[in-house]
Amino acid sequence: MLSLQRQDENPCRPRHFKPPPCAPIVTDTQAHARIETCRTRLLVAAALFIGVFLVIAARLVDVALIPGAAAEPRIGRVARPLLPPPARASIIDRNGMLLATTLDSPSLYADARQVIDPNEATRSLLTVLPGLDPTKVYADLTSGKSFIWIKRHLTPRQQYDVNRLGIPGLQFEHEALRFYPFGNLTAHVVGYSKIFDNRGLGGVERSFDSVLKERHEPLQLSLDARVQFVLRDELSKVITDFNAKGAAGIVMDVRTGEIIAMVSLPDFDPNHPMGVNGDETPDEIKERLFNKATLGDYELGSVFKIFNTAMALDDGVATMTSRYDASHPIHVGRFTITDYHGKDRWLSVPEIFMYSSNIGSARMALAAGEQRQKAFLRKVGLLTQPRVQLDEVSTPHYPKDWRDVNVMTIAYGHGISVSPLGCLTAAAAIINGGILHPATILKVPPGTTPPGERVISQKTSDEMRKLMRLVVEYGTARQAAAPGYVVGGKTGTAEKNKHGRYELTTLVSTFVGAFPMNDPRYAVLALVDEPHGNKESHGYATAGWTVVPATSRIIERIAPLLGVAPVDESSPAIEDALQVKSLIGRRIEAY
Repeated sequence: MLSLQRQDENPCRPRHFKPPPCAPIVTDTQAHARIETCRTRLLVAAALFIGVFLVIAARLVDVALIPGAAAEPRIGRVARPLLPPPARASIIDRNGMLLATTLDSPSLYADARQVIDPNEATRSLLTVLPGLDPTKVYADLTSGKSFIWIKRHLTPRQQYDVNRLGIPGLQFEHEALRFYPFGNLTAHVVGYSKIFDNRGLGGVERSFDSVLKERHEPLQLSLDARVQFVLRDELSKVITDFNAKGAAGIVMDVRTGEIIAMVSLPDFDPNHPMGVNGDETPDEIKERLFNKATLGDYELGSVFKIFNTAMALDDGVATMTSRYDASHPIHVGRFTITDYHGKDRWLSVPEIFMYSSNIGSARMALAAGEQRQKAFLRKVGLLTQPRVQLDEVSTPHYPKDWRDVNVMTIAYGHGISVSPLGCLTAAAAIINGGILHPATILKVPPGTTPPGERVISQKTSDEMRKLMRLVVEYGTARQAAAPGYVVGGKTGTAEKNKHGRYELTTLVSTFVGAFPMNDPRYAVLALVDEPHGNKESHGYATAGWTVVPATSRIIERIAPLLGVAPVDESSPAIEDALQVKSLIGRRIEAY
């Protein structure tokens, strides 16, 4: 084998490598450059991997060791996209509670041309939307129209159920639905809107319609939903207990004119203003939509003695020691003015007010005269439409020809009709030191001085507060007392004028109260329409038996909510401020 080995295969002979003719010649410099490039790429890749692992490790430490980091991820630092503004601004109460808002609501429509089996589609729809009229639905689905509404504003559950049916030709259109979380609670103040286009039709929704469409921030009202609930609850009890036709109530801040609560009963659900089942008559619906507190106007009876007495004292016609003959009725033409539980003697101004003497009030008004009376009532806003940011406000009714008989009857609240809102706004000015503030349904910013006009002197206001306290201490409103809150007020019971005649058994009973009378903060008006006496009231339906006890309960419940602390009513400071007993100058007779 060795002898056959070729000479060029001798292993001891040096070899010479000859590269193929097409291979490039690589020099040592080029090879080194390529190696450096690879090394750089490896370093960059390694650095990237290390960076990623460091970020992950840091986040793990963040979540594991820093309290709350897992619950509040750092994605909150990233700027969030701006959502489109709502179609209509929300409405909130003074504490931020939501009273009205706009929700996205799907509505079901059909393209009848795409419905394969209208008969089966109708049967299927009725299984998930049983309130539909089968005849109408079938007619719609066979109409051949490209767009026809089946049902507006479905709930999410209804939308889900319809989707599950898988019926060709059914589609959803997303619409804006106005929603009122508290239902009836603030119905007449907040109002309601049209279901198809959300146009405001009542209350704040109507008077602020354009503002709500353009505004992005919620509109804040002066209402307090908690106080609103108490007022509505107590007035509902009065209606039930006295089988009344209706009721109205207002709570007002006497320093600002803010309406803290306003109720009119019967009321309605603004989510379904025309009712749910369609079993109400148009007259019943109209009655529920009617706001008695602002749109109703009533002869309010002896509540008007607040204004008659303030007029006489402020104009100097009378003083607290003036006396008037109330020993016998006053006959004027075919009219006779008498007293209910009269004392049949001369009475001082405090006694006239405390015992609610019609005769004494009429003589006081005659001493003032027609011109003084009209001027004073106009000054406190009782001859003009109340100023408030609502459209549903009535204008007072009073005689065109103002004769002596009118002067006398208006002194005790007959022959003139005003709204509860107008009455309470004027009464607040008598109580608060003499400044008339327009009523407002919007919250007054803290520290803001609301507009106001002086209508009586501070001295007259102080005297009127003493008289109103006297009524609760010894007069017609003793059941209005709320221990610790120094309540004062004035009752009023008026017969309704129907077809030109006053009906003795058809009454409007009203009470205007305020607390605390030594430093007034809030005024309350409670009115009950056509109450009937019961066993507990011994058959009486007057204010002292109907709305006066209810006002006591209202004040006891709302005063803590409004931050009014109870005080010792028998303390020397309270006695000195009100000087109730010294006003009479004699032993006080029971009413």
